[in-house]
Amino acid sequence: MIGIALLIGAIAEAQQSPRLYRVGRLSGGAAHDRLSKESFQAFRDSLKSLGWIEGQNVAHEPRWSEDNPEKLRRFAAELAQFPVDVIVANGSPMVRAAKEATSTIPIVMAASGADPVAAGFIASLSRPGGNITGMSLLSAELDGKRIELLKAAVLKLKRIAVLQNPDFPQAENRWKETVAAGKSLGIQVESWKVRAPQDIELAFGRMGKARPDGLLVLSDPVVLERNRERIIALALKYRLPAIYPWTIYVEESGLMSYSANLLDMHRRSAYYVDKILKGTKPAELPVEQPIKFEFVINLKTAKQIGLEIPQWTLMRADRVIQ
Repeated sequence: MIGIALLIGAIAEAQQSPRLYRVGRLSGGAAHDRLSKESFQAFRDSLKSLGWIEGQNVAHEPRWSEDNPEKLRRFAAELAQFPVDVIVANGSPMVRAAKEATSTIPIVMAASGADPVAAGFIASLSRPGGNITGMSLLSAELDGKRIELLKAAVLKLKRIAVLQNPDFPQAENRWKETVAAGKSLGIQVESWKVRAPQDIELAFGRMGKARPDGLLVLSDPVVLERNRERIIALALKYRLPAIYPWTIYVEESGLMSYSANLLDMHRRSAYYVDKILKGTKPAELPVEQPIKFEFVINLKTAKQIGLEIPQWTLMRADRVIQ
């Protein structure tokens, strides 16, 4: 009788204990990076608000590749073999690595910059069709808008240097669309390729000799965004009016940015994880895109590089940092 009572007690306890789901996370930078910390915390807070309590019914398995492609592939395979219940991929290179590692574990895009259809991640935005869904930005369209806003701030703008990572998913198509956007505005765009941190200084050194009228920095979570401080400092050194893909650049002394709220996208990705852990298939969750964008100008930086931004352009800004 005692044995039966113990067995019944054990069964009851097991029934009361919720399953512990494991959420993998692939990021391109380092754990100590401000952007990494803030985006991860935004996601965790949002997931908690949906009833997922760390240590009780969910456990996080974050992996930061530190700009190392081999490490990224290894971490993706590691999470797939673990296995985790879902993988959150922070950016297109991470989505691609996760996709190569598994075709069965659900993958949530936290902020994919490449066109996810053209990149082969999903079949369509409304019907993803496979194991991938989440939040996506069509960055090429945004880059055209950024060129337009930079032209509004730099009236004599004729040539723009475009800092980009050619290894970014769909980089060639994105470049063609950026060229087309520049052409429609009467602006010549010139590519400056950066594949690794050590390429950044060399690129700016050549820019200093070429003397473009402005700089457009494309989004790239693996190399460029993890070396924001160096890029911003070099743009200031060469007095290049620059527009960036995320507000955090401007908060750290970059000149201008036009972007969706990155932290909001990470918060929203928790909605997808919640749905998936509760049984919804990724193929049934349409991919979302942000509908609100923010134009930010750092007036202090403008003064530092000797740029007088027209008043009507300042009035278009959602936020001006003095």
